[in-house]
Amino acid sequence: MTETKPENKKIQSTGTFKKIMADHFLQMDAAAADPKRKVAWCTSVGPAELLQGLGFEVYYPENHAAILGTIRKADTYIPYANAVGYSPEICSYLTADVGAFLQGFTPLKRAYGIEAVPKPDVLVYNTNQCRDVQDWFMWYARHWKVPCLGIETHRNVGDVTAEHVASISAQLKKLAQDLAPIAGHKLDMDQFKESVRLSQQCSELWEKVLRCGTAQPSALTFFDGTIHMGPAVVLRGMQVAVDYYEELLAELRKRVDERVSAVEDERFRLYWEGMPVWGRLRTLSEQFLELNTCVVASTYCNSWVFNQLDPDNPFDSMARAYTELFIVRSDEVKEDYIARMCKDFHVDGIVYHDARTCPNNSNCRYGMHQRLSERLDTPHLVINGDLNDMRCYSDEQARTNIEAFVEQLGQG
Repeated sequence: MTETKPENKKIQSTGTFKKIMADHFLQMDAAAADPKRKVAWCTSVGPAELLQGLGFEVYYPENHAAILGTIRKADTYIPYANAVGYSPEICSYLTADVGAFLQGFTPLKRAYGIEAVPKPDVLVYNTNQCRDVQDWFMWYARHWKVPCLGIETHRNVGDVTAEHVASISAQLKKLAQDLAPIAGHKLDMDQFKESVRLSQQCSELWEKVLRCGTAQPSALTFFDGTIHMGPAVVLRGMQVAVDYYEELLAELRKRVDERVSAVEDERFRLYWEGMPVWGRLRTLSEQFLELNTCVVASTYCNSWVFNQLDPDNPFDSMARAYTELFIVRSDEVKEDYIARMCKDFHVDGIVYHDARTCPNNSNCRYGMHQRLSERLDTPHLVINGDLNDMRCYSDEQARTNIEAFVEQLGQG
């Protein structure tokens, strides 16, 4: 008699998700082929609303890099970026994406019949994530001989002050001026404000989706979140993202009302701190399912919740939203944030992913994990790996450590 393995509960809205993501990529491909339309590349937590206010079609290469990781092709192409001088120690999003481009490969071809990523008219970054995004975009700027512009964000920020906001707001206004000649016209303030308004709505809905994880049992998992966050990343500022999250939220609230559990017979609830292991999402999801353990929340998925956005004050509110981002804050602020999340989501333990090539998103290297365990009286586990480079990840070690950790929770 064969044992039946637990299965992920399918989210019905996934059909809509797949359609709108396909439409996004096909629209980018069409825009790149039309000389009358302008394409801007943007970092995932960059000034997308400003670019939309200038009429650009906005493309997000981090999303493309994550897809390379998810389909487990990153390892194949990282060495080609290493060969042209990019260290294997730097962001594996960067090296996987550049390496794939050098070899003429994109996962968009198999998925949507798209032959290549869209050629940009300009690349726009925000260093609120890391310096790697700037170096990544500069490589393409040199390759295509197009402008690369950006926002330089403060780091290790405690309280976000009026001075912080003013400095970033001034950079955004200067960026609008510098982008106008590339766009072929000045910033359309009405269109800009509308984009900010839609981003605000998208953000609020996305946060409500994620908060469905506070229910006991949880209506969704971190692994669901890593997929369904797509529109919050690449379609924020657009009505389609708002419509999608209204649909998804209604479905998840129904689950909450009916006490439908994302993980059958949920026993333990975990918080995931750090980047996803893109090449092992399914493997990890299945293991936690087998252990009746739900990863209910994460810092990562909440990184696209921008409550500060205000269409009546677009420049300053964008400046504040993109400066209050978790990744640029001080350790004290980060610890307080994680502590609140663990309380809100009724967490039994914390899993830290120490991503080899992503030090900015690995918060277990300077004692934070130990301090929080003592403060919260909550056990933790550190998994060594990477966001894209699976040569840094041991399946056997991770599986054994997770099993032991959950067993420890059961003894607590």
